[in-house]
Amino acid sequence: MKRFLVLACLILAGVRPASAESLAARVVILANESDADSVRIAKYYAEQRGVPAANIVALPMPTGETITWRDFVLSIWQPLQDELIRREWIDALQAQGFDDVGRRKLVFSGHRVSYLVVCRGVPLRINHSPELFHEQPDLGERSEFRTNRSAVDSELALLAFGHYDINALVPNPLFRSQDPSVLVEKMIVKVGRLDGPQCRDVIAMIDGTLEAERRGLIGRAYVDVRGPHRQGEQWMRLIADQATAMDFRPEVHDESGTFPESARFDAPALYFGWYASNANGPFRLPGFRFAPGAIAVHIHSFSAATLRSDTSGWCGLLVARGAAATTGAVFEPYLQFMHFPHVMLAALAEGQTLCDAATLALPCFSWMNVLIGDPLYRPFARSETEQWLGREQLPAALRPYVALREMQRLDRVGEPEAALALARRELNAQPSLALGVELATRLEAQGDLAGAATAIGFVTFLRSAPTNDWALLKAAAEILRACGRGGDAQTVLQQLLQLRDLPDGLRQDWLRDGVRLASGNGDLKQAMAWEAEANQLAAKAKN
Repeated sequence: MKRFLVLACLILAGVRPASAESLAARVVILANESDADSVRIAKYYAEQRGVPAANIVALPMPTGETITWRDFVLSIWQPLQDELIRREWIDALQAQGFDDVGRRKLVFSGHRVSYLVVCRGVPLRINHSPELFHEQPDLGERSEFRTNRSAVDSELALLAFGHYDINALVPNPLFRSQDPSVLVEKMIVKVGRLDGPQCRDVIAMIDGTLEAERRGLIGRAYVDVRGPHRQGEQWMRLIADQATAMDFRPEVHDESGTFPESARFDAPALYFGWYASNANGPFRLPGFRFAPGAIAVHIHSFSAATLRSDTSGWCGLLVARGAAATTGAVFEPYLQFMHFPHVMLAALAEGQTLCDAATLALPCFSWMNVLIGDPLYRPFARSETEQWLGREQLPAALRPYVALREMQRLDRVGEPEAALALARRELNAQPSLALGVELATRLEAQGDLAGAATAIGFVTFLRSAPTNDWALLKAAAEILRACGRGGDAQTVLQQLLQLRDLPDGLRQDWLRDGVRLASGNGDLKQAMAWEAEANQLAAKAKN
């Protein structure tokens, strides 16, 4: 693998004491001067985060997502490195000449950049350049490392690292390092990217991040466990355990494939899953949205091959649907060299920033990985207790999920009756589909069918529901049916089937359920109408 060629004695001589400036004051923002939206995002982010406008570096560069090594060095790497040295963000001594890639030879003694923020419009990935590839003795027979393809951001992390070979990868000295030395920290520039399909998606991501940081991340957790490799499944099981320990009580999908579109997916604040080439399931439903500030990661080899599409891959779609943070790969990275999601979540739970957590979770640089999101974001800066005590100031859509998390905490400490009492109080104070389903489910499990039906009975009066609540409404209908309230269950199902945006596949499944329900209720007319509609959809699907 590539070797560290930094001269330790020179580095030690130039190390500066840690700066007392705030993280925001030491953020550097990189924008593409040739892209008006890129500059707009840079300015907006700086204003919202209190980053000095002087910290914006706008350079003319190509506007496509993919770039050659030659263009990368000439338009991004060298101009940016020169500018950061000129502004004394990076400390370096000039050596003689240029390396075979065209980069200036320098000897570094550190930097004072807290984070480098790369804005939409800056190219995303670097294509392989065969003329720059050469064999390395330590590659052995590992053909997968015989490439210099890379993510732009992964190279920029090494701006103050010293000379390195662009072929294969560079081990991250900060990977899983709980107490790195100042010397090691000053070798790496931590990079995060503000990017997405449209400029408005990026602006919304910034706004959602700030909203979530003020209130704390609120919602539910979803973990998709099954995949093609044991290591990935182990990661997902660890994430499920972590989310449980954080009182999120995750929805865990432990079957083959990914979450189906019929799965419950309300208020998704945490999502971790794998392994599909393109986003599917609930994420494709019209109107699907993540909770403000959501962290959403789907592991796939080309999840970030483009960020400018909300239909291809994963990362672009996740951002377009409201996710505030995700990680991905611009080319094939191989599983063991991707961000370790359980490491990142654990660091975030401890209160670390998104970029610190992601850097801690990344095995290597000069490779295929990218972090999308505000590097300064601290999703868990506010404690669970603070959220609960401040629940009355929360929007109506978020307050129930703080209550659900408090109920889970009470369960964890052995107070399930207190959790039930809390649910009743909160439901009386503010009716909520999520809280009603939770209370009804618990009462049904205890055999209190009348109480369960009463707890969820208000759903018959609902006339509409956002996409994320469709599966919750279906769950409410199932509870009502199980509690002997078949007529009410049929009313709820009718409300669902009247939704115009309901995809054909989901409609067909729920029509079949409706046929059974209406038949059991003795409503043969409705049962026949639903069966006819289901058959029409089945015929349409075959054609």
